[in-house]
Amino acid sequence: MAFWFHRNPLKATAPVNFDLKMLAMDSQALKLCSDLRQARNHLLDLLTDPGNDVGTVEASLNAYLSLFVGLLLAPDEKGGESKLRNSLRFRWTQSMLGNSPLINMDEAKDVHKCLRKAAGFFQAMKDKYVGQLREQPVPGSDLDSRVVSAYTNQCTAEAQEVTIGRAIEMKHAPGLISALAHETSKMYTSAADSLAGLEPSKFGRWRKFLILKAVFYLSYAYCYAGENLLAQEKCGEAIRALQESHKCYQDAVQICKQYAGMKGPGTTARLDQHLFFRKLAPLVKRTLDKCERENGFIFHQKVPKDAPELELRATYGLVSPEDFQLPPHDKAWTPVVYAAFYVPPPAGPDPGNSKAAIKAEGDLPAVQEKSVSHSAADPKTSSGCVLQ
Repeated sequence: MAFWFHRNPLKATAPVNFDLKMLAMDSQALKLCSDLRQARNHLLDLLTDPGNDVGTVEASLNAYLSLFVGLLLAPDEKGGESKLRNSLRFRWTQSMLGNSPLINMDEAKDVHKCLRKAAGFFQAMKDKYVGQLREQPVPGSDLDSRVVSAYTNQCTAEAQEVTIGRAIEMKHAPGLISALAHETSKMYTSAADSLAGLEPSKFGRWRKFLILKAVFYLSYAYCYAGENLLAQEKCGEAIRALQESHKCYQDAVQICKQYAGMKGPGTTARLDQHLFFRKLAPLVKRTLDKCERENGFIFHQKVPKDAPELELRATYGLVSPEDFQLPPHDKAWTPVVYAAFYVPPPAGPDPGNSKAAIKAEGDLPAVQEKSVSHSAADPKTSSGCVLQ
C-alpha cells in the first residue's frame, strides 16, 4: 500500500562524544559522560526503524533527556542555567534545506497519542527553547518558527485524522464528522500557510501535500454536512453542500497529480490510491443522488447559489498538542559530579564552531532508514482507514 502521509527525511547528526573538561578526574563524572554518549547513540539507532515499539522509543528518549537535562539546567542547590550549556556543539542536517489491514483500538490510541506528543514537542521547541539559542535559526531551517508551526499543525491534524476514522467506523452523527473534517482541513491550511513565504524549490512539495489534505478534508466536511442537512429536511442546502463536496474532491484529484509530479525531499504520499480517498467519490454521488431524488418527490426546495456554512467547531473530539516537559535530572547528576566539570571563561569565538572546522568535518551522511512493508490489499474497514 502506498504512503498516506508525506514525511520529511530524518535529520542526520554528527557523533557527540561528550568529552567534557573536568577540574579533576572523577569516575562518576566520566561514567555520566559515557552514559550520555551511549543513550544518545541508542536513541538515534531506534529512530531509524519505524517498526520499533512506541514504549521502547519513549523510554529511550526519557533516559537520554534525563541525562541531557544536566547540560541545560544546573543539578545543584543553586539551580538555574547549567554551566555546561554551551560546552558542546551538536551538528544536524536540515530536513528541507539540505501498516495493519484492520484498525486495532489500542494501536489507534497509540498513534493518536504519539502524534499529539509530537505536536507538543514542536510547540515546546517554538515557545520555550528556540529563543534560548545563542544564534538565531537560519531561515527555512528546522527551528525556523514557520517550519515548526507547520510541523505542529500537521501532527495535530494527523492525530485528528485518527479521530475522524474512528468516528466514521463507529457511525457517529454526520454533523460531528463534518465538523471534525472541517477543523482538520483548517489545521492543514494553517500548516500550508506557515510555509507560504519559504523557498518553493525546497518547501513547495511539502506545502502542496498540506494543501491537498486541506482540500480533501473540506470535501469530506461538505459531504457529511449534506447528509446532516438531509436529516434535517433541508434538502436544497444538502444538495448544494454535496455539489461543493464533489467540486472539492475533483480539486483534490488534480492536486494529487500536481504533487506526484513535484520533486523534493521526503516520502511520496499517494492519497488517490488509498481506499479512504477512493471511497469518498461514490459516497458523495450516492448521497447527492438520494438528495436530488427526495427533493424531486417530496421537498421541492430551491438549491441555494452559495454553499452552506460549515460548523466552525466540533462539540467534542478535537485534538490539541500534549504538553511537553523535560524529565527530572538523572540520579547520576549529583552536585559533586556537577562540580567536577570545568568550563573555561570565554576567550573569543570557539574555533570548533568556525566555518573551516565545519568544512573539515564534511557533509553528514543521510540517515539510513529501515524500510516499512505495506500490504497491497485494501483495508478491511468500512471507512477505508488504515494505520501506517
